[in-house]
Amino acid sequence: MNHSNVLIITYYWPPAGGPGVQRWLKFSQYLPEFGWKPIVYTPKNPSYPIIDETLMEEIHPEVSVLKTKIWEPYQIAERIYPKSKDYKAGHFEKKENQSLFSKFAVFIRGNFFIPDARKFWVKPSVKFLKDYLRAYPVDVIITTGPPHSMHLIGYELKKSNPKINWIADFRDPWTQISYHEELRLTSKSQKKHRELEKQVFQSADLILATSFTDAENYKNLGAKRVEVLTNGYEARDFQIGKIISSKFKITYSGGLEVARNPKVLWEALQELKTENLEFSKDLELVFWGNLSQEVKESIEKHHLGENLILKGYVSHKESIQGIKNSDVLILTNFPGVKSKGIIPGKLFEYMATGNPILAIGPEKGDVERILNQTETGKYFQHTQKEEVKSYLLQLYTLWKDNALNPVNPKVHQFSRQSLTERLSHILAKFK
Repeated sequence: MNHSNVLIITYYWPPAGGPGVQRWLKFSQYLPEFGWKPIVYTPKNPSYPIIDETLMEEIHPEVSVLKTKIWEPYQIAERIYPKSKDYKAGHFEKKENQSLFSKFAVFIRGNFFIPDARKFWVKPSVKFLKDYLRAYPVDVIITTGPPHSMHLIGYELKKSNPKINWIADFRDPWTQISYHEELRLTSKSQKKHRELEKQVFQSADLILATSFTDAENYKNLGAKRVEVLTNGYEARDFQIGKIISSKFKITYSGGLEVARNPKVLWEALQELKTENLEFSKDLELVFWGNLSQEVKESIEKHHLGENLILKGYVSHKESIQGIKNSDVLILTNFPGVKSKGIIPGKLFEYMATGNPILAIGPEKGDVERILNQTETGKYFQHTQKEEVKSYLLQLYTLWKDNALNPVNPKVHQFSRQSLTERLSHILAKFK
């Protein structure tokens, strides 16, 4: 088969861990199957918030990887102020909770590094890639952000050669992301962010969105053409069996910061424990990933400390086994309306387990639409304590009666292979 070439410009690439790396690592695994040869351009010496060496094994042998050095202020900032590690992962405290030093660090980050602290890689990357593309032309260039500096590389390449086919993939929004308002931006900086965002939207041949709400927002912000390509799950990861436990396991996978703290869930669990001694003894609240100290304190405040099991950050393989061995899976989103379009990547892996999902987020979130469509769980707002409590009790009663059977999820369309096939049809339009 004669392959067409696609250049993928990404900051996150193995051994980076966490959700940012999964999307294009998985797409690149299946693209050769559909006639595309991926060439990945990524930093040689990045400052990743999480490392997962096991992901190196997942790089497809037909993927070519190009690397150049990057300079990042985070490498200095973390020595001075360790919390900067959270900032580069997009975890910002609410303005009212920021210490004086935090306020200063966030102000510098938001106003001096636009669109983000990887901006210093844009110029050298454009120079390197111009030379590379002259020698080795490609059919399509894809930039994926955040960090949104990756899109500025695509913008400059497109500006220098309008014939280039450029797709900008937004794994998360830019100015519409929930933590954008916590960046302490001056009006001048805010204007600069919006100008750069608009340039990308109007110059790219196609914008890829990961949710329906985001797609609508991008159109309203000036994008010429937008398509939705959600995240997904890797089918072979879920061929493992489930280990039955003597405990009623309620599990959360991934990092959980205070801005998404589902207090309504802790309140519901506290009441169920108080009202039902057996529930209190059976309950196990398991976290696979980094749990913020504030959320941990919130859980303990609701007398759930004795039920709490913290696994910490583990490899992706281990976290998959963890959610597979669970009875209920928790998904939580920011309460604000700006979060409607956030569909966490873990949702698709949750769905693939067949275990029921209890999701909490803003009214009419895109997650609710997918849960209803696939019949894989229930969705609640942060204020619906009685409804959350009722659903938990329903699931616990089924579990107690050995009747909490896995659902038969209608999720094949969200397998990585199916999604890559869709991506290949999109790419084919540019050949």
